[in-house]
Amino acid sequence: MNQTNTSLTISSRNYSSWSMRGWLLARLAGLEFETVTVPVDDAAARAELLLLSPSILVPCLRHDGIEVWDTLAICEYLNEICPDAKLLPVERKARSHCRSVCGEMHSGFSALRSALPMNLRGHFPNFRIWSRAQADIERIVAIWRECLAQYGGPWLFGEIGAADAMYAPVVTRLLTYEVPIDADIGEYCLRVLKQPYVAEWIAAAQSETVDIDELDMEF
Repeated sequence: MNQTNTSLTISSRNYSSWSMRGWLLARLAGLEFETVTVPVDDAAARAELLLLSPSILVPCLRHDGIEVWDTLAICEYLNEICPDAKLLPVERKARSHCRSVCGEMHSGFSALRSALPMNLRGHFPNFRIWSRAQADIERIVAIWRECLAQYGGPWLFGEIGAADAMYAPVVTRLLTYEVPIDADIGEYCLRVLKQPYVAEWIAAAQSETVDIDELDMEF
């Protein structure tokens, strides 16, 4: 879909999992858009990256005179205007399941977010994962395994879509912190990392030069 004056505002490619999700969703939808990057020294962007903000206003999609923020809202909007992309499954039962696992990622896993912040340029082998974060990881792996088994793969709901975009930043975290995972889940993670849009995002993140000390320290 070719739309003029369509933009997606993001923050850091290296640190912002929500920006990555929104950008992947827009690319998977086939929407043509300009990417507008907010500097990480912007007070609001920094608050969001450090989990200090109660409201996440980035990414923000501007399309056809409409402004949509919050990643789930962006997902639903894109599914409306780009239905052929099938970000959400066509079949109602699968669509409800997809919305549920996307919602769980959106509102849950706070221990994982705080203990293993997204950092695509970082590498922390032998990282000690505290028990609550490990419980989050185990729940996410259970979601992946259930979806892959139920819908036959190779993506969480058969075809690549919203759920894969929502969980892609978790895959990068598992790599950054060298989290041990079983072979079947490792295959899915490798598939995510090799997906062209994910690879494009990671490559761009690697070229960023701005560091946030609080997200680069080993703790």
